[in-house]
Amino acid sequence: MSIAVVWSRFNEEITARLLAGARRALEAHGVAPDRTDILAVPGAFEIPLVAKHLAARGRYDAVVAIGAVIRGETGHYDLVAQAAADGIARAALDTGVPVIFGVLATETPEQARARSGGALGNRGEDAALAAIEMVEVLRSIAARDDPASAGRSGPAWGAGTPPE
Repeated sequence: MSIAVVWSRFNEEITARLLAGARRALEAHGVAPDRTDILAVPGAFEIPLVAKHLAARGRYDAVVAIGAVIRGETGHYDLVAQAAADGIARAALDTGVPVIFGVLATETPEQARARSGGALGNRGEDAALAAIEMVEVLRSIAARDDPASAGRSGPAWGAGTPPE
């Protein structure tokens, strides 16, 4: 599996912790460091363009987008957070490659710290795990379409099926 990670340097105290969590999770789940490319961008607003370029290259099975937008005194927060969310979703839909939203949008720095390795876990780790799962889901779908795999299901097929 080959994964790209795009991370925003803005709010680096937070995003560096998210990036470290993503790296740990990828390595712990078998994605070798030499199969992980990490690119930095200035801020969360810039993530979608780079994520889309990476996804469109055909080299990566998934892209993880990491950033942190923390509310300030103006409406700038709303614009940046919405643009990042919309752009990341569009990158995935336009390319067919999972582009995982790992951008925190919090009211305070304390909330961001709690979600970047603090009391509420590390959303960078969560985003990396979501990337791995999405790659497995898409591979499972592709395997079902392959006549050579008739009767077999991928590891993720049926996972998360609601109880009856």
